[in-house]
Amino acid sequence: MEYWNWALELCLAVQLLITVFPALLGSHEQLSDLFQRDNKGGTAVHSSLLRGERNELFLFAQNPFHSLEPIFIRLACCKEVKEMKTIFSGIQPSGTLTLGNYLGAMKHFVDLQQENDCYFCIVDEHAITVPQDRLKLRDNIRSLAALYLASGIDPEKSTLFIQSEVAAHTQLGWMLQSISYIGELERMTQFKDKAAGKETVSSSLLTYPPLMAADILLYKTDIVPVGEDQKQHLELTRNLAQRFNHKFNDIFTIPEVSIPKTGARIMSLQEPTKKMSKSDSNQKASIFMLDDEKKIEKKIKSAVTDSEGIVKFDKENKPGVSNLLSIYASCTGESIAELEKKYENKGYGDFKQDTAEAVINVLKPLQERYYQLIDSKELDDILDLGADKAERAASKMLAKAKKAMGLGRVKKKR
Repeated sequence: MEYWNWALELCLAVQLLITVFPALLGSHEQLSDLFQRDNKGGTAVHSSLLRGERNELFLFAQNPFHSLEPIFIRLACCKEVKEMKTIFSGIQPSGTLTLGNYLGAMKHFVDLQQENDCYFCIVDEHAITVPQDRLKLRDNIRSLAALYLASGIDPEKSTLFIQSEVAAHTQLGWMLQSISYIGELERMTQFKDKAAGKETVSSSLLTYPPLMAADILLYKTDIVPVGEDQKQHLELTRNLAQRFNHKFNDIFTIPEVSIPKTGARIMSLQEPTKKMSKSDSNQKASIFMLDDEKKIEKKIKSAVTDSEGIVKFDKENKPGVSNLLSIYASCTGESIAELEKKYENKGYGDFKQDTAEAVINVLKPLQERYYQLIDSKELDDILDLGADKAERAASKMLAKAKKAMGLGRVKKKR
């Protein structure tokens, strides 16, 4: 009898493999439906997603003649797993973030983390490519981490960490620097802009792109959400990854660039043809995420528009009004067309007042959460966990890259 029971279990396992593999081409819901139908048909087969790991689905087949003697079958790479992309984004801790940073990046990140494996890195080693006050830098690092979390980044869904706390970044950065060419680094627009008119320039400003490439490539990144100003650096990252793969070993994932459309480029309130910047010397030009209500109202009311008094989106001829429309639309979710209709035959006064209220409604709850976090142990615990998780992932990729380049040694077996 035991022989026949064992044979039946084996046959059932084979039947499961034949039946389940086609179902894996569909969704997990389709897979569950399959087993429910089998149950109704009298076969004692059921499925359980036992562990929520990203790369494994575990199924059990239970013999009707045994109470608890499951056959363990491991099936990998179901469709649900394949669709999860790895996303990396880094922000420098070089000052208080602006509304443009939130609407153009951080708000987008909150949505991305729902269905993707996201790494959000505070790139403090990039910050020191220009002179920094050490105490202010540390304050900025902590503040940026708190703003990430206050904006809705969930440490249960995403990995938030500080670049300098994961040593693999600088190690791989040096390795990628060795396959970078001086000419291509000197052609980077940001290097030209930051070096212009200066007698002395740090060499780290020139070698910034290979370190940025290392940040991205360490985590098998599929997608990098960036603004237009970083697109050139991402192209170099792709080139370095392809160059390494061709020269040594095919280990790096070639990342894709993603530029969000709505709110991707919030402009200066005083010079609406240039991007809103946290380093703008004109304090009226930028709304900062920690500005109070009075400051926000004052800045928006003094925002540059024109003399027409018509609320209409026209970037070329009405850049100031178009910028305010983009801000309003990004804060409320209303379309530009809806807002144009809403303020038809109305002046800029009402439009600016409502825009200010929309911004305040977005930033006020973020500020409340920020002040809860900024001096808390909770913030440190989250960053510690993020660094540990990032270290585990980065060390694996670094080991592969070192092996591919021939670095280190191979230990001899005794």
